[in-house]
Amino acid sequence: MKFYDTEHIRNVALISHGGAGKTSLAEALLYTAGAINRLGKVDAGTTTTDFDAEEIKRKITINTSLAPVEWKGVKINLLDTPGFFDFIGEVAGALRVADAAIVVVSATSGVEVGTEKVWSYADENNLPRLVFVNRMDRENANFSKVLAQLQEFFGLSVVPMQLPLGAEASFKGIIDLVKMKAFTFSEDGKKLTEGEIPADLLEAAEENREKLIEAVAESDDDLLLKYLEGEPLTDEEINNGLRSGILAGKIIPVMCGAATLNYGTQPLLDAIVNNLPSPAAAGSIKATKGDGGGETEIKADDPVSAFVFKTFADPFVGKISYFKVYSGTLSGDSQLHNANKGKDERIGQIFTMLGKNQINLDKVPAGDIAAVAKLQLTVTGDTLCDKRRPLTYPPIEFPEPVTTYAVEPKKQGEEDKMANGLARFLEEDPTFRMERNAETKQTLISGMGELHLEIITSKLAQKFAVEVDLKLPKVPYKETIRGTAKVEGKHKKQSGGRGQYGHVFIEFSPLPTGEGFEFEDKIFGGAVPRQYIPAVEKGLREAMESGVLAGFPVVDIKASLYDGSYHSVDSSEMAFKIAASLAFKKGMEQANPILLEPIMYVEVTVPEPFMGDIMGDMNSRRGRILGMESAGGNQVIKANVPMAEMLKYSADLRSMTQGRGSFTMRFDHYEEVPPHIAEQVIAEAKAEQKEE
Repeated sequence: MKFYDTEHIRNVALISHGGAGKTSLAEALLYTAGAINRLGKVDAGTTTTDFDAEEIKRKITINTSLAPVEWKGVKINLLDTPGFFDFIGEVAGALRVADAAIVVVSATSGVEVGTEKVWSYADENNLPRLVFVNRMDRENANFSKVLAQLQEFFGLSVVPMQLPLGAEASFKGIIDLVKMKAFTFSEDGKKLTEGEIPADLLEAAEENREKLIEAVAESDDDLLLKYLEGEPLTDEEINNGLRSGILAGKIIPVMCGAATLNYGTQPLLDAIVNNLPSPAAAGSIKATKGDGGGETEIKADDPVSAFVFKTFADPFVGKISYFKVYSGTLSGDSQLHNANKGKDERIGQIFTMLGKNQINLDKVPAGDIAAVAKLQLTVTGDTLCDKRRPLTYPPIEFPEPVTTYAVEPKKQGEEDKMANGLARFLEEDPTFRMERNAETKQTLISGMGELHLEIITSKLAQKFAVEVDLKLPKVPYKETIRGTAKVEGKHKKQSGGRGQYGHVFIEFSPLPTGEGFEFEDKIFGGAVPRQYIPAVEKGLREAMESGVLAGFPVVDIKASLYDGSYHSVDSSEMAFKIAASLAFKKGMEQANPILLEPIMYVEVTVPEPFMGDIMGDMNSRRGRILGMESAGGNQVIKANVPMAEMLKYSADLRSMTQGRGSFTMRFDHYEEVPPHIAEQVIAEAKAEQKEE
C-alpha cells in the first residue's frame, strides 16, 4: 500500500443498531475498491472484518476491525464497529479516532434504539456523518418511511442526496440529486449506467433536490445570496457546499443501497472521498503537556505523537496495538516515549490491518491509523510521543460495566489458569473487570451485558482451555447486634500434664454503622495478665469472621473486656483466644443479632415515557427513590436499592425500556434486612453450609 499524506486520508467509522448490515457494507466497499477479489457473506462466515471465531459462530461483530481501501487517490480507513450494546466500548474507541461516521440504517427496520444511541455517541465526538439506508432489496424496504423517521428523530438537517430506483426485488439503481441523473447498477454492482430520471419519479426528484439545494445554500452565506436571488447553483458549488455543510454538522446527507448485492457502494465511496473530511480538516488537537504544564495544541507537523485506541490479542502474533498518529510521521523500528507510563517503548514493524491480514508499512503520517505488535508497556488510552516533547491525549471515556457474575472453573485446580486467562482479556477490553471478593471468596467478572461475559468465557475455553460456569454473585451479607450483653467465656481443659485455662468476662454492645470493631481493655488489678489481653482481642477478631445467624462476617460491635481469671501454670495465649471466641458466640446470641445487606446507590437514565414503569419497578425491588432530575431530554431517577434485588437489573432494564434505559450503580451503605427476607437468607446460607 502506497504512502498517502494527511489530506488524502479519510477515517470513517461504520456505526448502527445491531443487524443493519455494517459488516456487509464494509465487505462491499472493499470489493468495489479492489481490496478483495470476492464478496464475502456474514452468514457464511467469510467476511473480511468479522474474522474472530466467536464472530463467525454468532454472525455478529464483536471487535472493531480496521479495513483500509484505496479509491481515486485517497486512502479510506474503514472502522467496522459492533452494533450490540454489550460491545459499546469498541464503538467508543473507534469514534475517538474517526474523523467522520457512516450511520447504517435498515430500509426495513428504520430508526431503532441502537441508531439513536450511536447517533448520540457521534454527537458527543462532534463527528460529521452521512446516513446509508441499507437493504433496499429486502421485502418491506421503504426509503420514504425511513427518511421521514430520520428527520423526525434527528431533525431537518437530514436530507436525501439520492433516491432509490425501485425497492425490494425491483431495486436496481439510484437517482443522484446533485447531477439529476439516474444510475442503474450492473449485476455485480461494480458498474453504473447513467440515464435519465424516469418520468414517474421526476417530480419527487425535483422536490427533494430543492430541499438539498436549500440545505446547501443555508450552509454558506455566498451560496445563500445566490440562491435567494434565484440563480441556479453549479454542481461544483453544490458539492463544495455539501462538504462544508457536512463538516459543520448542518447537513447530514442520506444515500441508499443494498450491501449484500454490492449496490450503491461506488457512489458511497465517491461521497466519502468528496464530502467527508480528511484528518487535516479537524485542525489542531488538544493534549496535556507531559511536564504538567497544562493544555497545548498539537498540529500535524509537530514532532511525532500517536494515541493507542485499541488492543487486540492475536493468537499467532500476540498483542497488537492499534493507534492513530496525530502529529509527525511514525516510522517502524524506532523508539518512542510512553508519556502515560513515563518509559520508552520499542516500536517494531508497523503495519495496517485488512481484517486479520497484516500489510507492512514503512511509515505512518499524521492522521493515519495503523498497528504495531508486542508493545511491552502500552495499553489502550496511552500516548506514544517524542521524548523531547512529552504529552498525553485525553483518555477514551469507556462506560462502566453494568453486569456482574461469579465465575468458577468446571474442573477443580484450574483457578490459577482461569485467573491468568481472564487477566489477558483485561488488556484488550477496557469495559471488562475482574476482582476477587474476599468476603464471598468468589472471582467476579463484570461487563456490559450477559452476552459480553458469555463471549469472554467462550474465548477463555478456546484460547486457554479452561471451561467455566457463570453464576449470580453471592450477596456479601453481614451480621451485627442491636442490644448489649455481658457474658462469660471459660476454656478449661485437663488431660494429664499441663492443662489449658482461659477465663474472661466481656460486654458486647453495638457501634454506629461503618465503625467496624472496637476492643476496650477495662481490666484492673491483673484479673487477666497483660500478656494475654492481645490474645483475647485476636480471638474476638477471628470469631467475627463467622456470625451466629448464618456465618456471615460480623461488623459494628464493641467488646469490653472487664474481668476474668487465670491459672499460673495452665493459662496460655491459645486458651484465652478460645475463651474469647466462646464469649463472642454467647454474646452475639444474647445481644439481639440481626442481618445486614449492602444497599446500592443507583442512577437510572430513561426517556420520560418510561418513568412510571421504572419507579414502580424500583419500589417492587424494595428501593427508596431519592429524587429525579432532567438530563439531555431524559429523566434520571436516583434511588437506594438492596444489592440482592439488582443482580439481573441490566437485562430487566433493557426489556422494560426497549434498550433505551441505562444505569450506574455503586455501593452506598449497609442496612438491616427485613425479618421475613432475613429468615429466607439465613435458611439458604445454612443449607449451603450443610452441602459443603
